[in-house]
Amino acid sequence: MEVKEILKTLREKNNLTQEEMAQKVNVTRQAVSRWETGETQPNSEMLKVLSHEFDVSINTLLGSPRTLFCQCCGMPLSEDSMISRETDGNFNEDYCKWCYTDGNFVYKSKESLLDFLIKTIPNPENQNEDERRKLFDYHLSQLKHWK
Repeated sequence: MEVKEILKTLREKNNLTQEEMAQKVNVTRQAVSRWETGETQPNSEMLKVLSHEFDVSINTLLGSPRTLFCQCCGMPLSEDSMISRETDGNFNEDYCKWCYTDGNFVYKSKESLLDFLIKTIPNPENQNEDERRKLFDYHLSQLKHWK
């Protein structure tokens, strides 16, 4: 879905007229109209405002052009409900809500995350703990948080 369709759907889902949406985000009705026709798009600052006001991630507003992965554990962030938030309520699209909560990282070290993964991830191939730990460590080391 394109940005223009997403914005119109978001407005309609919230039962807002173009005028009401414009007032919520402090722009003109014409600006909202131009977004919905695809004549223009909201700038990066306005995307932040729209994200906060309508409780959707910027990635969602842009039509999910990239697949998000938690940069701590590597989990795909396929839904906005999985994405972490900053203390001000804004989305932090780099982390899942299980690794980053209330402005803090849950796992204080890679070792603590590895311990959690060893205990909770199924082991259908019956690998020993050292093999699994090395494999998980290799994958985590590719992520921004652990580089």
